[in-house]
Amino acid sequence: MNKSIQKLTRTIIKVFDRYMPEPFAFGIVMTLAALVLTWWLTPANAEKVVMSWGNGLASLLPFISQVCLTILFAYALAHLGPVPAYLQRLAGLPRTARGAYAFVAVFAGCVSLIAWPLGTILGGLMARQVALSFRDRGQKVHYPLLGGAAFSGFVVWHMGYSGSAPLLVATQGNPMQEQLGGLLPVTQTILSTFNLVTIVLTLATVALVASLLAPADAELEEIDESNAVQDPEQSNQERPLEGRSGPAYRLENSRWLTSSMGVLLIIYVANWFYSKGIQLDLNIVNWTFLAACLLLTRSAAEFSQVMMRAGRAVVPTLLQYPLYAGIMGVMLNTGLVAQMADYFARIGTAETLPLIAFFSGGVINMFIPSGGAQWAVQGPAFLAAAEALGTAPELVVMGVAYGDQWTNIIHPFVVIPLLIMTGLPANKVLSYSFILFLVATVPLAGGLIVAGFW
Repeated sequence: MNKSIQKLTRTIIKVFDRYMPEPFAFGIVMTLAALVLTWWLTPANAEKVVMSWGNGLASLLPFISQVCLTILFAYALAHLGPVPAYLQRLAGLPRTARGAYAFVAVFAGCVSLIAWPLGTILGGLMARQVALSFRDRGQKVHYPLLGGAAFSGFVVWHMGYSGSAPLLVATQGNPMQEQLGGLLPVTQTILSTFNLVTIVLTLATVALVASLLAPADAELEEIDESNAVQDPEQSNQERPLEGRSGPAYRLENSRWLTSSMGVLLIIYVANWFYSKGIQLDLNIVNWTFLAACLLLTRSAAEFSQVMMRAGRAVVPTLLQYPLYAGIMGVMLNTGLVAQMADYFARIGTAETLPLIAFFSGGVINMFIPSGGAQWAVQGPAFLAAAEALGTAPELVVMGVAYGDQWTNIIHPFVVIPLLIMTGLPANKVLSYSFILFLVATVPLAGGLIVAGFW
């Protein structure tokens, strides 16, 4: 059995190595595919297709800046104060290679349930720390599989605390509130029994299969630090800026200055939750990260130096996100996505509609890798179908959410932060996450089938 798995794994790795372009090239291919599909399948002429694409390029700029800040702050947080030591301790928990692959998958899954940006960023950092821990102990571990397992743990993010679709339908004044006849509380979506059970089964399945994918010792690839981020312990070796003296020097190297700003941010975040309840968005995640960084750093000078090192991590994001904003623009503004959603919604029955929403969400996510934007397009069609067929609306909401997170783990766009944290090439990570993507289909689709027929 194990030899069969290894043979299949080698075949998939060879295919990805031969045919999987790096993420920016893949983004261009997806752009051209979206333009051709839109021109072919919709009444839009060539001029409207191109203009819709061009007008969409800047549509995600606020989101792009939010994601870049998340990457910067998460990187800095992992390199300040006692955090590197804690990460190293956690990374030392798995004692065998198989245990390491399962560990990083579960770790990435758990942190992505708290907030989706943590899945790829902290998951990538943990994969790297585990690889370094094994190297320091003189043990071998397959680094690309660690990266693939960590990325695959991200497959449960939309079932957790920051899930876009379930949080949106639970928010007062959301665009679909009237269609739903009120709010859909998270107790019926994120906190429902079927969702919680499916989370456990999905993570357990991914972790188990990841532990079985290890290649033979002769094929192991250990960590190569030439393209990876610096060791966390190096962050504490920064020296105060030289060649200056006087009040300015003492101010920029004092701890009270950054700590006071960190306390102010903590007060703001605490008041946010006190006044608005348990509402989480990317801004609050970022300000929480920044507050933690400011409280952990020794000075403004040290924090600036760490952030300068982190700056290289955002370049791929800045380069590639506009491509997907353009794809989203052309598919939304020409009505192609709505047309696809309507088609999928029409072919379901009361019991199978959640499963159809799942596969529909997975397909559309390849062109629009944004949970919120995807639900905004698919939601109306599927909620109308649910009402006509008598399907519980919460199952449709979670069906779209499951589909979105499902194909995230094979998307070269979504994997970018993890690649930055690990220094691994996309084809090596995605070859393993593709296998785990196929495996994750069983618990995700199975959970929806059971809930639909229950």
